[in-house]
Amino acid sequence: MPPSGKTPLPPYTNLDPEAAAAKLSDPIDTIRFAKAATFAAKGRDDLARRGYAPDGKKRLRRFSTWEVCRYLIPVAPAHFRRVLKAHPDLPQGTGEGGSKWFTLDEVLALRNHFDAEGVSTREYRPWRPEGLPAKVIAVANFKGGVGKTSTAAHLAMSAALDGYKVLVIDLDSQGSMTSIMGGTVEDEWQTAFPLIAKDYAQALQAENTVRAAAGQPALPFDETLTEALDVSPRDLIQPTHWPNIDLIGAQLNLYWAEFQVPVWRMQLRSWPLWDGLTNALEGAGLLDDYDIVLLDTPPALGYLTINALAAADILLVPLGASFLEFDSTGRFFDMLYSTFASIEDGENAARRRDGLPEMRFEWDAVRALITRFDANQQTDLANVIQAYFGDFMTTYRQDYTAMVGQAGEQVNGIYEADYRDFNRDTYIRGRETFDRTWAEVKDILIGTWWRDLQMAKAEKGAQDHG
Repeated sequence: MPPSGKTPLPPYTNLDPEAAAAKLSDPIDTIRFAKAATFAAKGRDDLARRGYAPDGKKRLRRFSTWEVCRYLIPVAPAHFRRVLKAHPDLPQGTGEGGSKWFTLDEVLALRNHFDAEGVSTREYRPWRPEGLPAKVIAVANFKGGVGKTSTAAHLAMSAALDGYKVLVIDLDSQGSMTSIMGGTVEDEWQTAFPLIAKDYAQALQAENTVRAAAGQPALPFDETLTEALDVSPRDLIQPTHWPNIDLIGAQLNLYWAEFQVPVWRMQLRSWPLWDGLTNALEGAGLLDDYDIVLLDTPPALGYLTINALAAADILLVPLGASFLEFDSTGRFFDMLYSTFASIEDGENAARRRDGLPEMRFEWDAVRALITRFDANQQTDLANVIQAYFGDFMTTYRQDYTAMVGQAGEQVNGIYEADYRDFNRDTYIRGRETFDRTWAEVKDILIGTWWRDLQMAKAEKGAQDHG
């Protein structure tokens, strides 16, 4: 209690300007940023190693019999043990007694065995129709701090645990997804940048061929474009500590794409800059090699995000249950409309003039997902958001738990955390947060595949009868 019962003044009153000035350092020049960046790099390595193995490389932990039978393979523990005993050629795990521990590679091998020998009504491996390409899922919102990278990373891990083969492409120059996946990226030539550059280079080559035939001077073709022509997306893919997740990583220099792409577009107005990533994925056959391609985008509607959205079959938009995030996400949708409608209008005007069929952007599904949800404080606002966004919303709201926070602090995903470090109920609840998110996304995924399959059958039937 202050003297004489007086209410204390707020801490921002009666501040002394001279004393405040005395606390300041000299004015900051650009060299100081370099020093701060150096310290940050050292600190980043130190913090990363705390969640890494001693050599600095991430390794995926093993999974216990309890986890395998509860989450990964739908089989009772007693029957699981009997099968292992009857088939000594199968992975037996490590450890003593009834509790064995298995690598994810071993779990995937066991899945294949149960899929061939187990009960026909159970799903031991996830469904994906033969002959159809991978689905591309982009996670995007131009507001930062909405749980975008965390959601994308956990979806990749969820899909991998479910048995899908996943390619993650980090398009955010901050490289957070790359860190989570344990990736190493030296410069922009190990990122998606050369894929966009190669697409422009190929368009420029085609344009210069036309110009040469017409007797016109060629447009400039510099060393960057020449080098990009020799890059394949497969050159950029690196394995991760997850056996069925691969990565095309990111680092700070990837941001130069945001400056370079508009320069290229000004030089060659006919270049469809939004198709660079799509052409790279299709041209290299990556949509046949993977089940899911997951794109983590920067928190801005720049050229990299536009490429991701144009390549995506499914768009996920994370947001928190707050007015500002709801408002920002609404503006994000408005900007998506104006950006892609403008592209369509411009392209189709030229196509109509040349007698070509019109183009349009189309997504199999779009869902906004509430992240970091606190049911005690945010239910009313979340219900309002749900009402306004309607069928754009996922049903499940991603709870924020202590385990979610701890996993983020350790540069790990929840699925990488050892459940023995938690109360088991805490682990189950924390894991359920992302299991339920994945369940809803997977439902969309297999639904869109099914729809594609029926359309393909109908087209084939029409051709056969034509």
